[in-house]
Amino acid sequence: MSALEIRSPGALASIQDIGRRGWRRIGVPWAGALAPQLLRIANTLVGNDALAPVIECFDGGQQFVAREGAVRLAVAGDAQLEHLCADGKRALVAWRSVTLAEGETLRVVTTGPGRLAVVAVFGLARPQVLGSAATYARAALGGLEGRALHAGDRLNVIAPAPTPEQHLPQPPTLDTGPIRVVLGPQADHFAPASIDAFLSAPFEITAEADRMGVRLAGEPLVHRDAAAREIVSDAAVPGAIQVPGNGQPIVLLADGHTAGGYPKIATVITADLARLAERKPGEPVRFVAVSVAEAEDLARAAEQSLQASLGNIMPLTGDGMIDLDALYSRNLLSGIIDGREDDGDAA
Repeated sequence: MSALEIRSPGALASIQDIGRRGWRRIGVPWAGALAPQLLRIANTLVGNDALAPVIECFDGGQQFVAREGAVRLAVAGDAQLEHLCADGKRALVAWRSVTLAEGETLRVVTTGPGRLAVVAVFGLARPQVLGSAATYARAALGGLEGRALHAGDRLNVIAPAPTPEQHLPQPPTLDTGPIRVVLGPQADHFAPASIDAFLSAPFEITAEADRMGVRLAGEPLVHRDAAAREIVSDAAVPGAIQVPGNGQPIVLLADGHTAGGYPKIATVITADLARLAERKPGEPVRFVAVSVAEAEDLARAAEQSLQASLGNIMPLTGDGMIDLDALYSRNLLSGIIDGREDDGDAA
């Protein structure tokens, strides 16, 4: 066994997995990774099960040190990284795995254009609570003692085998386009002009943005009347956009409450929820409405895109360069072009 020491948790670092499903009916949120696709990529890069626990990082500043032996990590997300070793400091690109020798450090300098980076650690395992290792700090569930990581924490991990590190040569890019939503379930609690404003005017991500949700600031949305400002509390899910009496929307994320009494003007579709969670305070956001059928199609397309990315992960050579033989053996364009000449006549 080896250990990973948390020298610095940065703005926030916590252990997350795919989430605690099946308990919302008794008031327990899903929790879990805000960007599940990053979790799956990072775990695949490092050689774990795709849904294994990872360390979710906000905004950079995290430092991880190998103790009691080597530790292999992989980072998914457009992070700026540094590897501190006996020979000094070297910059690393993300979307790859890296092996730290005893005493070496991986530093997440920044998370890049988005707020999130996911660090997978080979052989990291945590006890499950209600079927998940995800940290839900408000109820002290999961992770490490049910809390965010602190400086000085140590996580026991399995020492890596001497296998090649891996890399994703064509990582996904952060889409800054409009966030797609399905209107309702209480869209009728708002004046028609407010629905139009919600779908046309920009909002700003405020500093009140964390794992529970994102508060937006913009032209206040107007409820149909005073009685429409509240509802009998009903179920809420990640992605639900509640609008309290002040007219400023709140978008629930993974740690969001399971029921609430504010009307919900819309719900962010599954394919776009991580994109919203990635937005930094001060950034603008716009919404566009789609149908339920379109949302389902977009979820399927997002899964197909993720599967294509996972299939394109390949080994690095010993000097950290891309294994070109492996690269050329891959069909990176899904059968559209494979680089071979056709011996037959053109169709």
